[in-house]
Amino acid sequence: MDHVSLLLVDDEQAILHMLKTVLLKEKFLDIDTVTTGEAALEACNNKTYHCIVLDIMLPGKSGLEICPFLRQVTDAPILFLTAKTTDYDKLTGFAVGGDDYVVKPFNPLEVVARIKSLLNRYLPSKTVVLQQQQNILSHVNTLSSDLSQGIYDFGRFQVFELAGELRVEGQAVTCPALVFQLLLFFCKHPNRIFTKSELYERVWGSEAISDDNTVMVHIHRIRERIEKAPSNPAFLVNVRGLGYKLIQPSNLSQT
Repeated sequence: MDHVSLLLVDDEQAILHMLKTVLLKEKFLDIDTVTTGEAALEACNNKTYHCIVLDIMLPGKSGLEICPFLRQVTDAPILFLTAKTTDYDKLTGFAVGGDDYVVKPFNPLEVVARIKSLLNRYLPSKTVVLQQQQNILSHVNTLSSDLSQGIYDFGRFQVFELAGELRVEGQAVTCPALVFQLLLFFCKHPNRIFTKSELYERVWGSEAISDDNTVMVHIHRIRERIEKAPSNPAFLVNVRGLGYKLIQPSNLSQT
């Protein structure tokens, strides 16, 4: 795990010390610790992290308040530490950009297990995308006649499959690997409704354990990128009781 960078954010030094000690024993060697949300944001502006453990109850801006700002500068999975146990509090954490949560008091080994789970979920997919991009570059001369293939045009935004790129109103928009894969799947099946379990199976894989919250978080992140008003989506819509579909304008067709 020496290639993985972790950021631990908690105002209790005892918790930071305990987590860092356990993580070091698990061979996580690159670990930074801060005690406020503002310091976490500064750290993410200066360094790339692969996973962030974020306490909700922080001095100054809370973890829930700082999370949307972190999402503007990092796509690292965020694991919330929370003393709150209601479904509303948990769903709020997912809504602002969190990927998982652990309720205090916790066993530090559970935190380690959840960090490993998040890393296993996100890091391999990024490696696959990088390999795809390298393959594209090595075959660029032979692909010149096929540049129009794998482009999905929805007017406001376009998805370029071969380049692994999303453009919104002509501007390139950064997109984490699994968010891009889910968006690409929708683009390949416009105007068709999919349940959350179908999406999880088709994008994450049939052998993965279905997780509705994971799908909801990724749909939220797609909307943040392609919609003018993410809370009132025009493209990626929820068909109540049935699932989700990506609407393609009638005057546009896939190429």
